[in-house]
Amino acid sequence: MNDSGTMPALLVAPRDAARMLAVSPRKLWAMTFEQTPGLPHVRCGRLVRYSPFDPQRWIDSRREGASHAN
Repeated sequence: MNDSGTMPALLVAPRDAARMLAVSPRKLWAMTFEQTPGLPHVRCGRLVRYSPFDPQRWIDSRREGASHAN
């Protein structure tokens, strides 16, 4: 639980994941389903959800240039 007494979100909606990556929901869809490898996601029936940690991991896996410290 967090300080407010509520459980943190285990999965976030595409709109929230897009906001985390500073892209449009349409771009997020392309990043998820048109790129290889795509952004990790979870299907809940017809719904698509994202772990709040996967966008950062996805960014880190694509980082270019000088070596970076983890």
